[in-house]
Amino acid sequence: MKKISIITPSFNQGNFLEQTIDAVLSQNYPNLEYMVIDGGSIDNSVEIIKKYEKHLTYWVSEKDKGQSDAINKGLKRATGEIVNWINSDDWYNPNTLQKVAEYFDDENIQVVSGRSDVWKLGKFKVCNPGVDVYPNFEKTVGWARIDQPETFFRMSAIQKMGFLNADLHYVMDREWWIRFLLHFGQEKVKKVEDVFVNFRLHEDSKTFNYQTKFDQEAMDVYYTIAKQNNLEEAKIFESNFQVTFLDTLHYENIAQKDVLRKIIHYFWLQETRLKYASNEVTTAKKFVKNIDKHLLLSSDIAEYNQLKTRITFVPLWLKKIMNKR
Repeated sequence: MKKISIITPSFNQGNFLEQTIDAVLSQNYPNLEYMVIDGGSIDNSVEIIKKYEKHLTYWVSEKDKGQSDAINKGLKRATGEIVNWINSDDWYNPNTLQKVAEYFDDENIQVVSGRSDVWKLGKFKVCNPGVDVYPNFEKTVGWARIDQPETFFRMSAIQKMGFLNADLHYVMDREWWIRFLLHFGQEKVKKVEDVFVNFRLHEDSKTFNYQTKFDQEAMDVYYTIAKQNNLEEAKIFESNFQVTFLDTLHYENIAQKDVLRKIIHYFWLQETRLKYASNEVTTAKKFVKNIDKHLLLSSDIAEYNQLKTRITFVPLWLKKIMNKR
């Protein structure tokens, strides 16, 4: 039976932590390595961890540099063939680890990604896929959508990718996913329909409160890719947006420049879609004006043309009326 390493980073999540720990241990997976990395919580978290400590491979409660640092502490100790982390406000469905292990029987697979049920303030919201994989590789990397809790990695891939970037606090999983794709491509990813995880949105969750910071970190990642590879798109980032170069990321010569350029333009297309949908038309205009449609597939050019037309000719007040219908 393949060894699976699961890491739970936590900080002052005593309201949810016990459900997470219990859901991992209740898998009754016979070859489980489970670690809880607490950031020095001052609530009842340590009391909860101690309640289960005889079932844990390792736990610690000490000040750290944030979630990425906590996860890396676990990754450095992990010895399983399959690895993932589950945050202390999410929980697994029964038999998840058994199913994951069986999917990894295919030695060609480096990532198994299932689905998650998303709960917002205690009510079911939607069922999400773990990752999006498109026929066009550049689109997969440019959009780079990942729901991490239901996406499991083979340790051999992590050893090549490296650990999380501890300077990222919001898109560390997305940046990790970009790194995986650029190292391994998307052919080694297996998407399955099993619902592995319950993902909780609540008033204290980062996803619920800090979307602007998620967006900024993502833009800094793609800007850094462009800058390190001397792409002309780096100057476009600098001229139109507030960006920060992340010198702890290393994407030099990781792919051919024409591939990286297409990735950047697909990122801009996705940002155009998202900003326009959220009525941030001014920002959407900045993105769409810089997209070179010749770097997109014909099927995506149609969406680009439609977005550009709407952004240019449909005033915001009219868009809001149309959205209500």
